[in-house]
Amino acid sequence: MTKVLEFSNINLDEERWRRVLARDRGADGSFYFAVKTTGIYCLPSCPSRRPKRENVEFFTVREAAVRNGFRACLRCRPEEFHADNADQRLIASVCNAVTDHVGDRLPTLEALAARCGLSPHHLQRRFKALMGVSPRAYADECRRRHFRSLLRSGDQVAGALYEAGYGSASRLYENAETWLGMTPASYAKGGKGASMYYAIEDSPLQRMIVSATDRGVAFLGFGDTDEELIEELKQEFPHADIRADSGQLSDTISRIVESFDNPGLQRDVPLDVQGTAFQARVWRALQDIPPGETRTYGQLAAELGKPNAARAVGRACATNPVSLVVPCHRAVGSDGSLTGYRWGVDRKRTLLDHERVQQKT
Repeated sequence: MTKVLEFSNINLDEERWRRVLARDRGADGSFYFAVKTTGIYCLPSCPSRRPKRENVEFFTVREAAVRNGFRACLRCRPEEFHADNADQRLIASVCNAVTDHVGDRLPTLEALAARCGLSPHHLQRRFKALMGVSPRAYADECRRRHFRSLLRSGDQVAGALYEAGYGSASRLYENAETWLGMTPASYAKGGKGASMYYAIEDSPLQRMIVSATDRGVAFLGFGDTDEELIEELKQEFPHADIRADSGQLSDTISRIVESFDNPGLQRDVPLDVQGTAFQARVWRALQDIPPGETRTYGQLAAELGKPNAARAVGRACATNPVSLVVPCHRAVGSDGSLTGYRWGVDRKRTLLDHERVQQKT
């Protein structure tokens, strides 16, 4: 039986980080660490090279890491580790009950609580603390994920609709483009129905890649080499029909380059991005931050009416696919530190410093 480690509430993450640095096998199963820059989650004892602390996020249960978009490490194989503790058993029980009925009538909170031997209130509170969302919201996410997988495998929209448990087309199409990033009919082709084209240019932050559909920019990032940027684009959109630009992006790229000295131009760039309803709200809030200013993740969460969702805001920033246009570089840690940034903290610092200079001139 895996021993459940006791941590100080105040220094929980730092104690976890110490055990990660020590590759402590005794901590395996008590928590998992995920690396934002690679999208991988691991056991504390993983033999892989240690990442920078600023790029690490911790999860008590592996399901929470998966829900946040992280993939299991191929070296330590955390998904195969049997963690026998109360938190893991609780989450596994609820998640299994949800996935078993994802195409049917989803279990109620009361039914899930009875299955776990807890009160509905206790289950709701504990599940949300571990997973970041309520059981109901998790069930909705599973249903949407199941619907997307059916479309990718070739099912028609109508068939996938009912197979995923949606009672009517109106339920499906309500805000569908927010969480699909395109219409269900287009997504049914695995994203191939919305062809993408890209261009790579020099920028004040080294090489910059811009990729767009006919509706708007879907990906914008920075890197050291063209090869790594193209590979990252393909990983972000594995099913898309991606081609090099033949001139369609020239005006858009010119506007983006100009926006380095005139950030107000960023809001005029048309976008075509995927995200959940919450991510979309975070991205809009980021666009409302004046150039050169910052907001903490906690402040953004409070502005959205979710004062306890600072970590979720941070994850929304980390998964923002259109850097600069959605200025996630303006989000900082609770102490004002720059914390992580998908394209490197040095680039984040450069952007903020440049914006502050521009605001003074």
